[in-house]
Amino acid sequence: MSEEIIMATQRKSWDSFELLRAAALEGDAQAQCYLGVCFQNGQGVEQNYTEAVKWFRRSAEQNDPVAQCYLGVCYMTGAGVPQEYSEAARWLREAAEQEDPAAQFNLGLLYETGQGVPLNYAEAFKWYREAAERNYPAAQFNLGVFYESGQVVEQDFKAAVEWYYAAAEQECAPAQCNLGLCYQTGRGVEKNTAEAVKWFIRAARQGDKTAQHNLGLHYAAEEAIAEAALDTAKNRPR
Repeated sequence: MSEEIIMATQRKSWDSFELLRAAALEGDAQAQCYLGVCFQNGQGVEQNYTEAVKWFRRSAEQNDPVAQCYLGVCYMTGAGVPQEYSEAARWLREAAEQEDPAAQFNLGLLYETGQGVPLNYAEAFKWYREAAERNYPAAQFNLGVFYESGQVVEQDFKAAVEWYYAAAEQECAPAQCNLGLCYQTGRGVEKNTAEAVKWFIRAARQGDKTAQHNLGLHYAAEEAIAEAALDTAKNRPR
């Protein structure tokens, strides 16, 4: 299933890096979080994952959910700290319970894979739904996969299409590809080849290999049909 990290919106902003750093040094939790992001991405400073973790931790310990999510992801990936899934789960849960959608999504990933927490698909589904309802596209896609496969919940192709569509409209390439497959096969939606091709193209343009493959199969089939029709016309008695 899909992975993605997105920072929460509606946060403070600073006019310069110097002002941001000053606010972080004065103990502003959001400034500390953003300073961590700067070190993580090399924005305004040399990239330094260890320094990023330091500032994420300072902010997280002040209960900032975005910083808690970033710190959890650092433990998930081993960026700036040793990879430790149980510690990742601890920080992600702190943020998830404050309704941070990125944390909810990543906590769902841990439950789906059994990393740092007991393997629990129902718990994964629960956290994906929380994030999906907050319009987090990767979670919407994963929710669609659960509904399409009938894992944990009753198989429901219409619900799968609804969640795929929500994610696809936000340019989530795997969701666009799966939505195309639904239109191609008529699962959860009326069969529509033109719509299928449209979504395959949108996903393929983002580099989705499955969509590119499906698009190639479609065009090959179209070409074969055209060639067969031409052969039939040539061989028709006059």
